[in-house]
Parts: sequence; C-alpha cells; structure tokens
Amino acid sequence: MSDLRVQVGEAALTATWTDANHATRDALADALPLSGDGTRWGDELYFSVAVDVPPEDARTEVPVGAVAYWPQGNALCLFWGPTPASRNGEPRAASPVNVVAEIDDVRPLSNISGGASVRIERA
Repeated sequence: MSDLRVQVGEAALTATWTDANHATRDALADALPLSGDGTRWGDELYFSVAVDVPPEDARTEVPVGAVAYWPQGNALCLFWGPTPASRNGEPRAASPVNVVAEIDDVRPLSNISGGASVRIERA
C-alpha cells in the first residue's frame, strides 16, 4: 500500500517511503503536505520545501522513481530518467540527495513538458 499521494500538474501518482534516511523522512513527514512550483532539470522535477536537514546517506545516483531531499538546496526532487548529470542514462542528482520514497509508476511524468505544480501529502 502506498504512503503518499503525489500530484504533479494533472498527473496523480503514489509513492512509498523507503527504509533509508529516517531523520530526513521523519522531517518531511512532519511537514506534509508539501507543495510548490517545480523546476525541471532533465527527467527530474524539484521544488523548494521549508525543511532543513543535513545529508544522510546522501548519493548522486538514484533509482528511477526516487523521491529525494536535496540538502544543498532545501528542495524535494522527483526522478524518472536521465538528468544533465547522468552517465549511461541513469537518474543522477547534481549533488548528493537523501532518497526517502519511491514513486510507484513514473510513466505519467514523461508527459511533463516543463515545470509543474507539485503537491505531496499522506495517502
């Protein structure tokens, strides 16, 4: 069962918390719902959040569908494909991120042509 509802423009998605980065996940969960105007960077969409946590098992290479917190920019990022920093087509952040959840089905994100409004809340 999914933990989160993720609305990206007209696309309604679901996501599930990961077992990693508990402090980051808890801080984000306490701040829900989170929303903002997303900026697209390749097949990544990110938006600023009022959460400030340090790196926690942070990494640049992430799985398809990753929902990650970017400590350097206080932003939440959604990854569904390659970014300008990618090598061999994998999703890759510009700098290390804390992965906290995974989107169940990223296919609707392929239809985003630019930035989009994003809202994440409990399912």
